[in-house]
Amino acid sequence: MRSKYEIADVLARSWDKVESLRLSRWQIRTLRAIKDCRTADLGGHIDSCDSCGHIQISYNSCRNRHCPKCQGHKRVQWIQAREEELLPVPYFHAVFTLPNELNILALHKPKVVYDALFKAAWQTVEAFTGKHNKAGMISILHTWGQNLSLHPHIHCIIPSGFVDRSGMWRLSKTKGKFLFPVKAMSKVYRAKYVALLRAADIEVEQSIYDALFKKEWVVYAKRPFGSPKSVVEYLGRYTHKIAISNHRILSINDNTITISYKDYRIDGKKKILTLSHEEFIRRFAMHILPKRFVRIRHFGILSSTWKRDKLKELQVQLNGLILSVLPVIIQRTYHKACPCCKTGHMITLFNFGRRGPPAEFYAAGYEKSTSFVSI
Repeated sequence: MRSKYEIADVLARSWDKVESLRLSRWQIRTLRAIKDCRTADLGGHIDSCDSCGHIQISYNSCRNRHCPKCQGHKRVQWIQAREEELLPVPYFHAVFTLPNELNILALHKPKVVYDALFKAAWQTVEAFTGKHNKAGMISILHTWGQNLSLHPHIHCIIPSGFVDRSGMWRLSKTKGKFLFPVKAMSKVYRAKYVALLRAADIEVEQSIYDALFKKEWVVYAKRPFGSPKSVVEYLGRYTHKIAISNHRILSINDNTITISYKDYRIDGKKKILTLSHEEFIRRFAMHILPKRFVRIRHFGILSSTWKRDKLKELQVQLNGLILSVLPVIIQRTYHKACPCCKTGHMITLFNFGRRGPPAEFYAAGYEKSTSFVSI
């Protein structure tokens, strides 16, 4: 169901105040795309069903990865691709978090800070797997807390084993019961991250390094997923999330916006937060990633290069040897399925600008009152 309130509504009401927030050009460009998504400002297109001939006029989507209205079909397509790559083994869910002492650095040097987060997490997994063994990991960056504060962390999916130097699959030393000792992982992760930060071409005060080593870093590891289906469900929950969805917006007036959030310091208790438009936009903009920054990354035996050459061979090797699983049924989803007959596909006939469909379209018998739809 479409939300009653949207992030775009806040941006439209307070766009004249955006430039006063001292945002980067990239952040402003992203916010403008979200504001204009599926409106006349981006133009539109006329589609026709290749089966029943149904005609539909739609405004164009911005397709920005930070837009809450443009992630649904991307998530489905990404999950379908991952379903074909699942191994019949248990998977673990791990979370690597950065301490808040790095928040200011993350705001000014996000690429350096977040790149190091991915690398340190993977180096930690490699350290516990062994020098000559090949593990795997899929990592997804989230930078937000429930109240839109800065809270950088990555969610990771890690198979419960590795490929040894002879190409054979081996279960981890824990026999798949748990990933690795969490306290030991935290110390290794902290050391790996600080080493990467020191090697980066940025200035960091020694007092920050001192504070980082005085603090316990957080690495969280859940028990293994019950089945490959559980892995897919997890992926769908985290892969294309943004800082806040439209469904969490409770109300908007001329000056403020009220959102719901969960306070995980009090067992996930639901709370309500009211912010000024400017503060809401400022907090949301903190989570706009640098241009072309990759927020979903694959490592080891789950990397693109390894999967392309050796994945099928490993799946055959593992089939039925470690864990019997139900076959994964892959059901393709078409983003442009016909809303009328449900079987045909919508084919784009014509693209138009912000002035609307051409006069010839109306001359063909379609009324100017024809409603636009958001898809």
